[in-house]
Amino acid sequence: MIIDCHGHYTTEPSKLHVFRDKQLAGLADRTRRPLTTNLGITDDEIRASVEGAQLKLQKERGTDVTIFSPRASGMAHHVGKEATSVEWTKICNDLVHRVCTLFPGNFVPVCQLPQSPGVRPDNCIGELERCVNELGFVGCNLNPDPAGGYWCDPPLTDEWWFPLYEKMVELDVPAMVHVSSSCNPCFHGTGAHYLNGDTTAFMQFLTSDLFKRFPTLRFVIPHGGGAVPYHWGRYRGLAQDMKRPPLNELLLKNVFFDTCVYHLPGIELLTKVIPVENILFASEMVGAVRGIDPETGHHFDDTRRYIDALSLSAADKAKIFEGNARRVYPRLNAHLDRRAQ
Repeated sequence: MIIDCHGHYTTEPSKLHVFRDKQLAGLADRTRRPLTTNLGITDDEIRASVEGAQLKLQKERGTDVTIFSPRASGMAHHVGKEATSVEWTKICNDLVHRVCTLFPGNFVPVCQLPQSPGVRPDNCIGELERCVNELGFVGCNLNPDPAGGYWCDPPLTDEWWFPLYEKMVELDVPAMVHVSSSCNPCFHGTGAHYLNGDTTAFMQFLTSDLFKRFPTLRFVIPHGGGAVPYHWGRYRGLAQDMKRPPLNELLLKNVFFDTCVYHLPGIELLTKVIPVENILFASEMVGAVRGIDPETGHHFDDTRRYIDALSLSAADKAKIFEGNARRVYPRLNAHLDRRAQ
């Protein structure tokens, strides 16, 4: 089985965006606020939104299941206040749940969280519990920078985050560390801010003893870990200079990387530097990079081709394609068992 651990609902029905426009307009003028959170989206509209996109690409590219979450750039935690984020998050999570209910053999849900700059992460616990316990979600996406490129909140290793981590450990769910859109003109969203977030989170983990406090806490750093694999020697050296343990002892029982790297040399580097046990297959397809690579004639985000081309053993490829995702997302196994039946 080939499990794609990183997919977003980027083809949502237009009624979702109509609601969002009204919600944001209502921040300036209360009379323009939407009167209901019932978007009026039918099951047929949901089916149409994925059948020509994610489902079509799964079949064409030979992948089986996508761990599916709301659009990352759409989380936009910097917009509005806490109530805005809570309302928007529930709507987006409910919509993802409907996709996964209509196509249980193809999609497994992961939730966004109702984060807001300056608001303690405790406010996310209720929605995480609802999504996991009531809706069957297997993980969450955690934004290390709800300010959208201005990094106003404490680092991920600060006690500020600990109540949320305690709940993640209790529920046995991981978080993918995923920023949202950038409102800082210095940082292009997908080209800079996303990769900055990945790299920054790793360095925060390196300089802390977070995993002594939470030995079963798990994070997936997407987009191949940002700059981390390319600068692995730098991070090993920094850890050594800081008298930290070796990285395999310090981080690699808790931190994992996905394969959203859009060329073969990048994937080759990732698998040479990072242990196979810490790599999860992913594509983020219908996401940040949608075009065809003129050097190969294939889509940049057709990442299965890169794994297939590696000189790894069949057992190692099976870990990347399936086994590691089952370990990191243990609640995934129940979904896959139902799929097999």
